Amino acid sequence: MRIVVLSDTHRDFFTALEIVKRHLHDADVFLHLGDGLKEWDDLRALYPDKRMLAVRGNCDFASDEPSTAVLACEDGHKVFYTHGHLYHVKSAPDELIRAARENGCDIALHGHTHTARQLYEDGLFLLCPGSPSCPKDSSPGYGIVDITPAGVVVNRVEWRP
Repeated sequence: MRIVVLSDTHRDFFTALEIVKRHLHDADVFLHLGDGLKEWDDLRALYPDKRMLAVRGNCDFASDEPSTAVLACEDGHKVFYTHGHLYHVKSAPDELIRAARENGCDIALHGHTHTARQLYEDGLFLLCPGSPSCPKDSSPGYGIVDITPAGVVVNRVEWRP
């Protein structure tokens, strides 16, 4: 299973579109981690047959999406995903890690910081893909999570249009 992860696109429809188009044939799920759900809704309309999930961010005022969600995957893996503002991820990922573990998840995804973060701690993979549109670490990007019978691989991809 391949999950393509975007966050913080902030109304940059064309960047989100290009990333989705790049992975149309190899992604099983597309996840948006908030602050860009207007363009995500537009992409869902363009690709109604694709599995495109989302959580709302602190700037997605009109969204009906949940703040957090759990995705059950192959081989018993579970993904906890959220925007991150409710878990104070700009300070540290501790609250998010705790919530992921409480939900029985071994993968945690968040946005909000606009900076990439990737770590592995005691059986939990954590990824913040940063932002492909307005990064704060001068490196635009998105994430890919591959779940295979051999294990989990979490990567951040630098976005170069």
